[in-house]
Amino acid sequence: MKEIPKIMAIQDMSGVGRCSLTVIIPIMSALGCQVCPLPTALLSNHSEYKDFYFFDFTNHMEEYYSYWEKNNFWFDCVYSGFIGSEDQIDIILDIINKVKNKNKKSLIVVDPVMGDHGFTYATYNDEMIAKMSHLVERADIITPNLTEANILLGKKYCNEKVTIPQIKEYLKELCNLGPKISLITGIMTRKDEHINVCYNSQENKFWLAPFNHVNKRYPGTGDLFTSLFLGYYMKGKSLPEAMEEAARFVSLSVLISYQAGAPSSEGVIFEKIMKELYNEISEYKYTSI
Repeated sequence: MKEIPKIMAIQDMSGVGRCSLTVIIPIMSALGCQVCPLPTALLSNHSEYKDFYFFDFTNHMEEYYSYWEKNNFWFDCVYSGFIGSEDQIDIILDIINKVKNKNKKSLIVVDPVMGDHGFTYATYNDEMIAKMSHLVERADIITPNLTEANILLGKKYCNEKVTIPQIKEYLKELCNLGPKISLITGIMTRKDEHINVCYNSQENKFWLAPFNHVNKRYPGTGDLFTSLFLGYYMKGKSLPEAMEEAARFVSLSVLISYQAGAPSSEGVIFEKIMKELYNEISEYKYTSI
């Protein structure tokens, strides 16, 4: 029997809202991974609702992880998403060092959740952004959107529409920060194409994959994308294949949620189409650029 990859998911847990751990656990489990959650915060529902309960788990993260150390647990991958404070970044960096000391081949994946549509989230300040750059430096793979790529690179966000040469330069600059692989999600080109792009700096190769865009916003789709991408990648899909498979499922989830009139605040109703995880693409559309 093939060994099941063990993924440490350092994320918040929202009871209602289909984001972070409530997306990551079912999706990555269905793709054949064991998800081991290390919570950064516990929320009754995500913060896009007017009222929510929030419990900051920062002061418990180190003790929580220490029992994994005592039991000599090892991990194939550390995957971090939304982070609530500078202290949490320091804790995660320390955990990465300990995981790497035990298993040098452990994959470090950072989804630098910091903003969208040209705006930085209110919870981030200059110190947090600087600390995030240290976490990105330790990553093997990062999956920012265009806003987050600009934040990491210290660039001014000017336009949602970009050219292919521009995006290739962004990908290279992101890898210069430390990661081996950079993947930018949800891009619209000057030709109104919707694409995801990635770059493997070790191979000096770029790939572009188109996706079907539905003009409706649902929270949690970034978490869904990275979970899918990582799940397919751990299954043995190539980098561009995993990127295209992830986009296919996200687009389909958004489409069926929109058609069903599902409340956007509750995220996409991916539960209805879980079987689509196994209907993998027969003919990929990604191209080398």
